[in-house]
Amino acid sequence: MLCKEIMQVIEAAYPREAALDFDNVGLIAGRAEKEVERVYIALDAVDSVIDRAIEAGADMLITHHPLIFSPMKKITDEEFISRRVVKLIQNDISYYAMHTNYDVLGMAKLSEKILGIREAEILDITMEKDGKAEGIGRVGMLEKPMTLEECCLYVKHRLNLGSLKVFGDMQAEVSRLAISPGSGKTAIAAAIAKGADVLVTGDIGHHDGLDAVEQGLSVIDAGHYGTEYIFIDDIKRFLEDKLPVLDVMTTPVIHPFQVI
Repeated sequence: MLCKEIMQVIEAAYPREAALDFDNVGLIAGRAEKEVERVYIALDAVDSVIDRAIEAGADMLITHHPLIFSPMKKITDEEFISRRVVKLIQNDISYYAMHTNYDVLGMAKLSEKILGIREAEILDITMEKDGKAEGIGRVGMLEKPMTLEECCLYVKHRLNLGSLKVFGDMQAEVSRLAISPGSGKTAIAAAIAKGADVLVTGDIGHHDGLDAVEQGLSVIDAGHYGTEYIFIDDIKRFLEDKLPVLDVMTTPVIHPFQVI
């Protein structure tokens, strides 16, 4: 089927209008009229992912994070971002990104399910769809109160992670948990306003973590990748369900850094 037909199916569930204003979603490079049989899914369009997509014979690459955020004045092989675009076009791979539109309409609900949050509500409302509020993240109750240390072990298990960074008293009791997958320092204020005891997110800096704790919020930094790689299998299931004619492949789950 054509790339544009796949896009129509994706955007029926995750319309581009749901993306935040700063974002760049949709077809980023390549041909909408491209005939697609094999789709490759990843979180980021880094060189290794593009190379794997080429080796796999993919006709279309779908990622969560857009390869292009800022305006580009030229597309050559002299700069590493534009070199990736050149490689995609040379290999006739149509490249599509679904970022904050998926965060709002997919990632939030998925993370709620994975972490077993009960009585969940939206952490940060960003839009209304079909008369229903939608937005980034979720906040709700854990199945039972636990210490922050126990909560860390719970999050590691649920997200299948090797390590976490934690701000807060490890013996403090937590029962109301917020999650904002990805880079979440801007979610701290919303988590505090919604009465969360702990926020699970990524990319928390030193001062952000300290300031959160001073305001009564513990923070579990599970990593940007660690909270968002769940996109890969979720979109694979979505495409296989909606478009079984496609051959859908996914990149291996490889965390971008190691803790030694």
